[in-house]
Parts: sequence; structure tokens; C-alpha cells
Amino acid sequence: MALAGPWPREEGGVFLSVSTEQDRDDSRYDSIYTEYGLSPRNTLGLELGHTKGESSALIWWQRALDDGSGPNRWSISLGLGAIQRDGRTHPMGQIGTAWGRGFDSLPLLQLVPGGGWLALDTRFKMAAVTQEFDFGPNVIADETTYLTPESTSKAEATLGWHVSDRLMLINQFRFEDREDTGFSSKLAVSAVQDLVGPAKVELGLIEPLSGPGERAVKLGAWFGF
Repeated sequence: MALAGPWPREEGGVFLSVSTEQDRDDSRYDSIYTEYGLSPRNTLGLELGHTKGESSALIWWQRALDDGSGPNRWSISLGLGAIQRDGRTHPMGQIGTAWGRGFDSLPLLQLVPGGGWLALDTRFKMAAVTQEFDFGPNVIADETTYLTPESTSKAEATLGWHVSDRLMLINQFRFEDREDTGFSSKLAVSAVQDLVGPAKVELGLIEPLSGPGERAVKLGAWFGF
């Protein structure tokens, strides 16, 4: 069980993840991520996030493009949501694509005990941000408000390994290009351990490779039903 990537959630199945990331500058990001299997090829998801000065909510729909018979998994997704920043709420949209493949269909990796998966996810997010500019007392308020597009492009390459029936190791390269901060890349490494029943615990480390950012730790809880 992992975050969806290109694999649809089984019909009627529910996945829930609650996590927090905190870096050395005491910056913190809290998130809730959930999926629901609508049908064999359709998954519905909800993402909630919060960091200092900003909160976000996104509802998305993912459609599997393959019929599940070959080694490759392909999907597309569309999402709508909003960002709340500095007391203002801004609409947001997202489009994504994903590809994945299991170790059992890859040379050499099929020899790894326990098996695993490779996945590549790309997402493009656009928000319509309202900004105000102060041009002096003689300018009416409506003339100081502008609707500005704000875009973010993300790509994630993931290698997951089922070390045992109760333990997974997940290695992920994260790439992000934002209009406000530019390009950045990170390596995120997590261990996910079974607890009791449907619960798992995730502990990880996030290391910046380029661009802005500080080393961070991640703690999360996963539940699958």
C-alpha cells in the first residue's frame, strides 16, 4: 500500500494519511491525504495542507488509462481546490499524469526479495491569486486589485521496496519549480512499518539537493480499509 501514483484504489477501498514535516528553521507543514476507490479504474482524493500563513484544499479525480493487464500502469488526474493566504482565498486547479511498474516486470529488480515498484508522477498546479497594490490615496480600491496567475510544476520519481511483510522503504526524488522561489530538488527517504490492524507509521528524512529549503524530518500515520 502506497500513495496512489498510477495505481487506482480498489473499489470501495479507503486510504488515509496524516503527516507533518518540520525543518531546521522550525518551518512546519501538516497534511491530510485520503483516497477512495470509486470504481476499478477511478479514484477520488482529497488533500488538505497547512503551513505558516497558508492553507490549501484540493479535491481530485484520477482515471487509470490502462486495463491492468500489462506491466505498465498509466493514469491522469484533474483537481480543483483553493488556497487561503493572508486572509484571502484563491481558486486553484491541478492536472497530473503518472506512470508506474512493479519490480516483477523489470530486469534485475525482479530478483530483489519482497518486490517493490517504480513510479513517476508529474503535476501542474495553477492558482488565481488576488493581489492589492497601494498607489496612493487618490486611487480607488478596485483599481488596486489584480488577479495574478501563480503556477507550480512538480515531478516525483519513487522507488519503493517491500523489505518484509511489515516494512516498506520508500525513496523519492522531488522536483519543484515555483514562480516565487524558482527550481528546487530534494531526496525524501521514508520507512513505513505496520502497527496494529490497518495502521502503519511513517518516519522519514528530507534532504535538499538544490534550490531553497532545509533538511526536514517527517512523521506520519497511514490507515487502509
